Amino acid sequence: MKKLMILIGLTLILSACSGNGSENEPIVVSGKNWTEQYILSQILAIYIEENTDYTVDLQDGLGEVAILTPALEKGEIDMYIEYTGTGLEAVLNEQAEEGESSESILNRVRQGYEETYDATWLEPLGFENNYTLAYLEDATFNADTYSDVAAISEDLSFGAPHAFYERQGDGYDAFAEAYDFNFATTESFDPNVMYKALLQGDVDVIPAFTTDGRIQRENIQTTADDLGFFPKYDAAIVIRQEVLDNYSGLEEALNGLAGQITEQEMQALNAKVDLDNEESEAVAREFLEGKGLING
Repeated sequence: MKKLMILIGLTLILSACSGNGSENEPIVVSGKNWTEQYILSQILAIYIEENTDYTVDLQDGLGEVAILTPALEKGEIDMYIEYTGTGLEAVLNEQAEEGESSESILNRVRQGYEETYDATWLEPLGFENNYTLAYLEDATFNADTYSDVAAISEDLSFGAPHAFYERQGDGYDAFAEAYDFNFATTESFDPNVMYKALLQGDVDVIPAFTTDGRIQRENIQTTADDLGFFPKYDAAIVIRQEVLDNYSGLEEALNGLAGQITEQEMQALNAKVDLDNEESEAVAREFLEGKGLING
């Protein structure tokens, strides 16, 4: 009896220490804390549960890349959707070459994550979410390029998400140096609050996301990155290799999402949440059903 109790105890200890190494354990899906990422986290979670026998523990809105990367490395989360340029410059601390292709950047981040974090990148979802310096249609100035904004930056206020000021490589410091920006003031906001600040006239310029639904709905003016400072930011699933190894058929299932979301579709999904006040879960499910990716 004593040997039996010892054996049971050892089994419980091993089970508690095993982490997400068993197909019986939920897959932990996470994401960043802004609209697009809430929608994408829901798309991932719903898609997995509808197309596999696995269950999902959704921990959306966990934080920015500085929080998600170590969480992924430690096995606290199993996957989330990241952008290739972010992975290259903000995580791997490598610089994109001028005009470097999406495929090249994807190959570099895939190799870097596999070597450094024992994680990999799956095939891109089909859209890129880049930055564009944006301003109101009725602003007192007009600009077509980032250089146009730089030329009058001393008279303008700039507002960006907290994380943009902290990022290395493709963050504010390198960005301002590349274009010689000298804004009169700089403000820090939560990503969603940033647009409200622009629309209310609290700031003159923001680094808007190209997939944000408010650009079209609110007639926000955008500008071109004429010096090619920012790399490609193609959205793709980042996932721990251990999870792919232990959850049979998961990689094949997840790659069913490859190429399924266009920039216009992502912009429309974001608008439904930000402007039409729909729930991200409902928007995600409606999208998946509409594309035939899950049964209605």
